[in-house]
Amino acid sequence: PSVPRHTNRLINEKSPYLLQHAHNPVDWYPWGQEAFDKAKIENKLIFLSVGYSTCHWCHVMEEESFKSKEIGEIMNEHFVCIKVDREERPDVDKVYMTFVQATSGGGGWPMSVWLTPDLKPFAGGTYFPPEDGVHRVGFRTVLLRIAEQWKENKDALLESSQRILEALRHTSEIRVQGQESPPPPKEVMDTCFQQLSRSYDEDYGGFSKSPKFPTPVNLNFLFTYWALHQTTPEGARALQMALHTLKMMAHGGIHDHIGQGFHRYSTDQHWHVPHFEKMLYDQGQLAAVYSRAFQISGDEFFADVVRDILLYVSRDLSDPAGGFYSAEDADSYPTTTSGEKREGAFCVWAAEELRALLPDPVEGATEGTTLGDVFMHHYGVEEAGNVDPMKDPHQELKGKNVLIARCSPELTAAWFRLEPGRVRALLQECQQRLSSARAQRPRPHLDTKMLAAWNGLMISGFAQAGAALAEQGYVSRAAQAAAFLRTHLFDPDSGRLLRSCYRGKDNSVEQSAVPIQGFLEDYVFVIQALFDLYEASLEQGWLEWALHLQHMQDKLFWDPKGFAYFSTEAGDPSLLLRLKDDQDGAEPTPNSVTVTNLLRAACYSGHMDWVEKAGKILAAFSERLQKIPITLPEMARATAVFHHTLKQVIICGDPQGEDTKEMLHCIRSVFSPNKVLMVADGDSAGFLYRQLPFLSSLERKDGKATAYVCSNFTCSLPVTSVQELRGMLSP
Repeated sequence: PSVPRHTNRLINEKSPYLLQHAHNPVDWYPWGQEAFDKAKIENKLIFLSVGYSTCHWCHVMEEESFKSKEIGEIMNEHFVCIKVDREERPDVDKVYMTFVQATSGGGGWPMSVWLTPDLKPFAGGTYFPPEDGVHRVGFRTVLLRIAEQWKENKDALLESSQRILEALRHTSEIRVQGQESPPPPKEVMDTCFQQLSRSYDEDYGGFSKSPKFPTPVNLNFLFTYWALHQTTPEGARALQMALHTLKMMAHGGIHDHIGQGFHRYSTDQHWHVPHFEKMLYDQGQLAAVYSRAFQISGDEFFADVVRDILLYVSRDLSDPAGGFYSAEDADSYPTTTSGEKREGAFCVWAAEELRALLPDPVEGATEGTTLGDVFMHHYGVEEAGNVDPMKDPHQELKGKNVLIARCSPELTAAWFRLEPGRVRALLQECQQRLSSARAQRPRPHLDTKMLAAWNGLMISGFAQAGAALAEQGYVSRAAQAAAFLRTHLFDPDSGRLLRSCYRGKDNSVEQSAVPIQGFLEDYVFVIQALFDLYEASLEQGWLEWALHLQHMQDKLFWDPKGFAYFSTEAGDPSLLLRLKDDQDGAEPTPNSVTVTNLLRAACYSGHMDWVEKAGKILAAFSERLQKIPITLPEMARATAVFHHTLKQVIICGDPQGEDTKEMLHCIRSVFSPNKVLMVADGDSAGFLYRQLPFLSSLERKDGKATAYVCSNFTCSLPVTSVQELRGMLSP
């Protein structure tokens, strides 16, 4: 590689996204006091650019504008330029995204915002082309106009930025409004179900025409709705909507049929042509939701998808020390000699390439049939490519095929006069061969940043899959990742979580010079993961750590006046707003998940203040939950869990005994959204017995493993039969 002509301060950062911009001619600063002081001393505006390393349009804006010497000179002359990785600093991202959405009606990345020297926003947008076009003003023009405004109308700009900030403070406030009780759960659940039902795509599943996102939060809501309405037509429809969506996604091009795992989202209605980046948070949530689909349906198809996701994460997103990396990029070089990257290049196929790789004749099939014929028929491959040009504005996928399962193995078998079992074996052979061929291509960029929150979601995915599929290896992988978090993303001296760590040279794990403290989402998703891991492994140490983190979360983020948790802790003068997220999106909002966390924590500790806190969160979001619960499906789900009270399913028995294992298998194979599991193993000095003294009064019946189903610490009669226990688990 040639020696870079420019190097800026980002060269000293750890974030892969910031390092991507370290050789721009722009004099970038990371978010921090050095940049703020420079802006104040020189009385300059700040240009803030926020993105992430696998963001396609972030790459485009860098290529077009930030690598331009001429545009770099304009930026350096008139502005202090700050680069932020939104995955490292979701707090900074949320403050300014709130502004961009409020003033432009839309948002996205890269986010481009202009701030006064005291960090107040007054202008912003997302991607700007470098030069003026017919419909859009160019980035160069915007820079020069804003610099001119600051010179000519400084006081007006300052006044305007102050007004904007006050308005944002007012509109973004979420607090309890007079009434201090949670909203009625039946009304919230029914409204959310009806809103999802109206937006549901009957043909292809999902909840919009296009683009289509996986949105596991919607599917989890539907599973809980079904569990509470199993005998009604609405319950049946909820289950059908969820399972059909999951099947269509798994058949679609959003699912990587050769390299496993799921891409970010589909650009079309059919789940066919995706944006090709793969995010850890999607894999973690989808592993959990497909595990639930298997629990409910017993259909091995869903278990296979779980195994597929976890194979991808274990192979491609795992650090040797046990943590999980954040993402793989959409763009890569088509060949080792290519000069420029293309979206999807690593994943797509030309028909002639497939024919060359799969030329073998298939015995017993229609005469002349090759492996390539079977594979191409099954996965919708066309000679001229199968991507609609409307979904490929830059012609990057011209003549290429995105694999999508167009037939069942039975239909493909009938077409070629083969047995379905034989077709499955042939397709598997093709996949292995194509996987080897694909391994020769240049890989997309890997973002090796490790985030506490996303690792939490992935630990939950492995732990829940391990429990539902009875796969001990998945539980062990979850435990390995939790141990990684405790070593690298937890400060035992302060008792606090850290946000991020990074893969260093020689596969070491590195931390930034000034570590970023954990945000609310880090605590919430890690606590959820530790509860899931306890239920899968029965190791009480995970429970103890989860309860410690819950106390710390209360201390750092709870809003005693307006209720619910702030996303960030108090005391950072560079953050103009302390916000509470109010939308379950690609990830659930932390306040939604924490309702169930608090209820679980109370069951494991007897600390009933946590139940009260859960109710206060629901009260703070009450208006939104009653009017548009579709924006908060995970919190809507939690209103039902809150109302129905969690069942404590307690097994008295030796965890290694066959009778105990049989009961555990029964509990784990049933989808029951309002239960917590614990094993009372007779160790009266153990953590659970210290937390819950009533456990010592529960005994084995006739020397056998015995189950008790308790509600608010009042227990049922003892049960030793698995059939009886199964009957008691229904919501």
